Amino acid sequence: MSDKFELVKNYVLDMDLNITHEDEPEELVIVEDEENGIKNLVIDCEDPILILEQVIMPVPKETEGLYKALLKMNRTLVHGAFAVDEEEKVIMFRDTLQLENLDYNELEASIEALSLAMAEYSGELLKYVSSTN
Repeated sequence: MSDKFELVKNYVLDMDLNITHEDEPEELVIVEDEENGIKNLVIDCEDPILILEQVIMPVPKETEGLYKALLKMNRTLVHGAFAVDEEEKVIMFRDTLQLENLDYNELEASIEALSLAMAEYSGELLKYVSSTN
């Protein structure tokens, strides 16, 4: 286990996030704080970067206007962005940070940006849920 992974875990615990899964060999944790919109947030140490990804929802069958809306939302986000996975099956929040000089405030800001994005845009995203699957 790398020192960076241990540092990330300590930061997560200091933020009072619940670690629901840990994979030491892969150097990743999955955390949640449902009160703040954090559910199954994957935090993955992939030297030289730290990747944060949380699935938001499946990509709906009808996507008219969705991608444009996501781009507009991204413009307002302080950290991270809404993205689509390679198979275009899920919409996720994704952020990356440099591991080498990662500090507590930087990681906290990225996680708070996810919470703020969910608070601000969950209603708009829910409009598309009726056309999922």
